[in-house]
Amino acid sequence: MINSLLKAIDVLNVFSLERPVLTLTEISERLGYPKTTVHSILNTLESRGVIEKTDHRHYAVGTAIITMTQTVRVNVQIRDRAAPLLRNLGDFCEVSVYLTVLEGNYSLYIYAIESSDRLQARSVVGDRTHMHCTAVGKALLAFLPRPQIETIIEAVGLPRFTDQTITDKKLLFENLELTRKRGYALDFAEHEEMTYCIGSPIYNERGKTIGSCSVSGSDPALVNEQVDEISPAVLYTAQEISRRMGFVPTTDMVLWKGSTNPLTKNRLYR
Repeated sequence: MINSLLKAIDVLNVFSLERPVLTLTEISERLGYPKTTVHSILNTLESRGVIEKTDHRHYAVGTAIITMTQTVRVNVQIRDRAAPLLRNLGDFCEVSVYLTVLEGNYSLYIYAIESSDRLQARSVVGDRTHMHCTAVGKALLAFLPRPQIETIIEAVGLPRFTDQTITDKKLLFENLELTRKRGYALDFAEHEEMTYCIGSPIYNERGKTIGSCSVSGSDPALVNEQVDEISPAVLYTAQEISRRMGFVPTTDMVLWKGSTNPLTKNRLYR
């Protein structure tokens, strides 16, 4: 375990409803830590907004905690509402299924149903990935405002992961334009070798892109001869997750227009 991290958590836990504001001396006495140690921890936490000074002597929990809490709550809401829909999608496609949310400049995997043909044994849940090289990432990027996309690219770049990774900014924007027109993104083994994916964006009640879901497999047929069959299932699933998050679509959005659930159809490729 990391002792400094444990001590930082102890410092945060010393604040309560009864004592929301404390001095350095009070925190030190309550925890039994030297003042120099507590002061160093407080300064570090303050630099990230987790702790704030109310005056020159007193400290309180900072507003960054609120943002963290809200993010966790929203992520749990998406995961819980999406899980049954993603299980249905996994049963239909018989490949891996993923759910991600936008976290800063990356996509964060928060739920996964791994199939037996996944090349990497470990789960991706908890991983943060660049968005230019995955279907879930490109599905997120494509529906963000152009200035936000530019900011993300400037911050993290377009690193190469495989021979298929798009590392040219102009080509990426052309790819994102195709994604916007289709309503779903494709990953031609751009992040992992022999891993092909179809991803579609998820919206919140304000129509803001907050996440994405995808199917992923080792067979390139997924993004070639099977794409016309499977993409409607991905699009429909993302739309239903969005609806459960309070999203009301507008007429200019690319949505599943069918009268029946595409996941109820018999698969052509079994």
